Amino acid sequence: MKKTTLLSLDGGGIRGIITCIILRYIEEQLQIHDKPSAKLGDYFDLVAGSSTGALIAAIILCPDEHRKAKYSIQKGLELYSEKGGDIFQVSFWEKLINPFGLLNEKISQEALEKNLNEFFGNLELKGLIKPCLITSYDIENRRAKLFNSWKANLITDNFYVKDVCRATSAAPTYFTPVQIKSMYGQVFSLIDGGMFANNPALCAYAEARKTPFAVVLKNHQKANYPTVNDMIIISIGTGIESKRYSFKKMEKAGKLGWVTPIIDILMSANAETVDYQLCQMFNTLGSRNQKNYYRLNPSLKNASPAMDNVRRSNIENLVQAGLGYIDDNRDVLNQIVQKLIKNKI
Repeated sequence: MKKTTLLSLDGGGIRGIITCIILRYIEEQLQIHDKPSAKLGDYFDLVAGSSTGALIAAIILCPDEHRKAKYSIQKGLELYSEKGGDIFQVSFWEKLINPFGLLNEKISQEALEKNLNEFFGNLELKGLIKPCLITSYDIENRRAKLFNSWKANLITDNFYVKDVCRATSAAPTYFTPVQIKSMYGQVFSLIDGGMFANNPALCAYAEARKTPFAVVLKNHQKANYPTVNDMIIISIGTGIESKRYSFKKMEKAGKLGWVTPIIDILMSANAETVDYQLCQMFNTLGSRNQKNYYRLNPSLKNASPAMDNVRRSNIENLVQAGLGYIDDNRDVLNQIVQKLIKNKI
């Protein structure tokens, strides 16, 4: 039996550039050591993503005419570097009438929706080449809404990919909530899945546990309903937060003063907690399987922690943060590449 390979991608807005840089290195090494046409989507059995990570996941899992991965991760990197300024741009007038997004959402959704429509068109969730898990939160029914491509063969669970990406990107104070409709006609009112799972790796594990991979992938080298012993999990963050909040400043901050810090803290603390839980799970295994969980999360270095800082200088700093991480962790990344090759079907 081959291991079930899971890729989990954190949210983080424009900081998704870091994720793309790390994934580009992994893909390039697959092309060198396995085959020149290698694409990431053909090496992972399930890809999970929240917010910007979900957008990258959808790009990775887009199908070509042979139901193989259509895009190299370079396509994702181009989307961020070329379209990021358009998607996250706040006009001068908007800054004047809506300072800091206090009166309504900080960024207009039109550019985001336009770019999602241009990129994904009418691709349906069931059309993605592998199981995926994309997170969002239903604000009317007050529960998590998780999108999974292999379950989307049921019309009640099938959606347009562009709508799913819009829902998981609806980060409060950045983009407005969105209502999307399933192919069955049911309407959901959704916000960013990063509110409860900015690091969706534990969600990916839970989803993998109830997935019959041998059946779904039509290959009995993979286990149905794999246990943690059967998995390799690669979890990629969008940069370690380093901003400090002083006690004196926050002691009497009030509701308005807590708006930005609370979102920042919730999202980073969530990611750290998931990492802790998965580390503990894998530490219960034998010495070989203990090494099958990887958390890749670079220091931001000179890059801004803001999710919407699209200045060219900051985009370059995000690229450099990713490249610096690769330079410092080449052995670990090459180890991941070898495991992906060994466990590919």
